[in-house]
Amino acid sequence: MATQKEYYEKPVILRHTVGLTNKFGRNPATTPMKMIDGAHISKLIEDHGSPLYVVSEATLRRKYRDLKRAFESRYPTVQISYSFKTNYLSAICATLQDEGAFAEVVSFFEYEIAQRLNYSGQDIIFNGPDKSKEHLEVAVDSGSIINVDSMEEIALLEEIAKEKGKVIEIGIRLNMELNYPPWSRFGFNYENGQAFEAVKRAEINGLLKVVGLMTHAGTYVDDATIYQKMAIKYVEFYQAIHEKLGVTLKNIDIGGGFATINTLHQSWLPGSQTCPSFDDYADAVCPILLAGFARMGVTPPRLFMEPGRALVDEAMHLIATVISAKRLTTGEKGLVVDAGVNLLSSNQWYRYEFAVAQECGTMVENTNVFGNLCMNIDVLRSAVPLPALHRGDRIVVKNVGAYNFSQSLQFIQFRPAIVMVRLNGDVDLIRKREDTDYLLRLEAVPQDLKK
Repeated sequence: MATQKEYYEKPVILRHTVGLTNKFGRNPATTPMKMIDGAHISKLIEDHGSPLYVVSEATLRRKYRDLKRAFESRYPTVQISYSFKTNYLSAICATLQDEGAFAEVVSFFEYEIAQRLNYSGQDIIFNGPDKSKEHLEVAVDSGSIINVDSMEEIALLEEIAKEKGKVIEIGIRLNMELNYPPWSRFGFNYENGQAFEAVKRAEINGLLKVVGLMTHAGTYVDDATIYQKMAIKYVEFYQAIHEKLGVTLKNIDIGGGFATINTLHQSWLPGSQTCPSFDDYADAVCPILLAGFARMGVTPPRLFMEPGRALVDEAMHLIATVISAKRLTTGEKGLVVDAGVNLLSSNQWYRYEFAVAQECGTMVENTNVFGNLCMNIDVLRSAVPLPALHRGDRIVVKNVGAYNFSQSLQFIQFRPAIVMVRLNGDVDLIRKREDTDYLLRLEAVPQDLKK
């Protein structure tokens, strides 16, 4: 009877240091993450294959409620509008809709997703620079909130207003000098007077009525004072258009951009230490707005925000399986796993946290984790401390809910299945694993080329 050879790796000399253990006496990198919300990772992979995205319904709802509490305890009327582009999985959008979120969309295909989920038109915010006349007509007929991005869009809406014989309520998107580089390509600049001229232009013919303002500070804004600056400028601008143009606002929108616990590559400290809390953001905005509106003698407009990353990042993880382990010519340890950068596009910005999903011993080594795309740039993370892993072992890339799915693509491999762990512990398949039929269903081969 043939005996199976034991796994062998040529021995190397490694330098070990002290000071990495936690209060329980064990290096956190060696502590396995065997379950997600009570669902065993081994069972999830057995049922749905590897790689696999896993969504936590409990985390998604908790993040929404935490954000809502932070702002509603400081401002009279608050509405959270989930940024669909961040992760437009229908199950995620429907979960946040169930919590009371509006839909914030920047494309018409996202608008149609919201419609199919039975969002009321009045519960959809239509943003973005690319809105056709046809799509604007749908939004106008549905009563959606439209935040105008350009003078050309104002002209389109005036045409629609004339054709429909009605005054259309709109919002104006502002850009402000809040951080560097400023996002001046979107909307109208506050400091140089563009925004004031846009409001004046929109109001001049009596076809449009400005009832809202919207701006967006950026992405992953981990300095809450940026929102203080925004609030101060909002009050100043509202006072100017109220006194000089007679504008009274119904809505004021601070956008999104709230940071999460993921760590930026250029950061010296982990994101868990640098990320402001929802209370920090609310404290930065609400007192300034309320004090300013009180001085003006106006009723505080409804406060909108458009979070994406802050709601979904921590609510989704990626499980991958080790294909091979090898020693690189540099002497460094390398792992190849069955998930590539086509599933983890945001790793160019973040040092994602990796966890092992099984007991692997207590000795760790800095390891380069590569994907399976047969491209040299397919590096999920360099020099991540991990214990010894072998073919078939699982790793978990944590907190990947923002942008990684919505920016994923079929390159060399199909996109994997996605499951949601429900509040009651059930596991629901919310997106099937792709296959060749799915990939080719929109293609056609000219008849003369068919063999």
